[in-house]
Amino acid sequence: MNPRLLTLPNIITIARALLIPVIAYMLATRAFGMALLLFVLCAAGDLIDGFLARRWNQRTRFGAIADPLADKLTMLTVTLMLAAEGLLPGWLAAAVIARDVVIVFGAIAFHFLIHEYEMAPTRLSKLNTALEFAVLTGVLVDAAGIIEITAGLEPAYAALAFTIFASGLNYVWSWGRRAAKARQPDADSR
Repeated sequence: MNPRLLTLPNIITIARALLIPVIAYMLATRAFGMALLLFVLCAAGDLIDGFLARRWNQRTRFGAIADPLADKLTMLTVTLMLAAEGLLPGWLAAAVIARDVVIVFGAIAFHFLIHEYEMAPTRLSKLNTALEFAVLTGVLVDAAGIIEITAGLEPAYAALAFTIFASGLNYVWSWGRRAAKARQPDADSR
């Protein structure tokens, strides 16, 4: 990993993190069109910073931590604000939050109890993130008055609930396997 902190991918990640309170303010003041624009900008920034970090070999420890943290905080902020406005079902917001709490505390526990843990999203987790982004974007598009689609989001809510549950279980199962493997004595040391 590149030890330099001020790489373009990291600057993009920092900019995304700085937009989180602005998005929250836009949602709190019901400026849904602007919130949608900034939310999509953050998502595009996430794709761009990851691509550039890999392409230019500018992966850093900071980026490895800050990028997923900015993603989680953006998604959680928008989820909580939309649920508080009554625009997103409360049960779905609770499921999103519960999954993220399990993942964050599971990763922390794994790191301290077993060994250093590198966050690496699974394919199922990437699918969950894509569905979460699509659902939140759909709700924002509807709230901004661009297209009325909220009634058609029920199947997307169900699909998101499934990936929340499945990806959360996948992380727990994966950590359990790694923990069991890490606690087994090496064959060479016997």
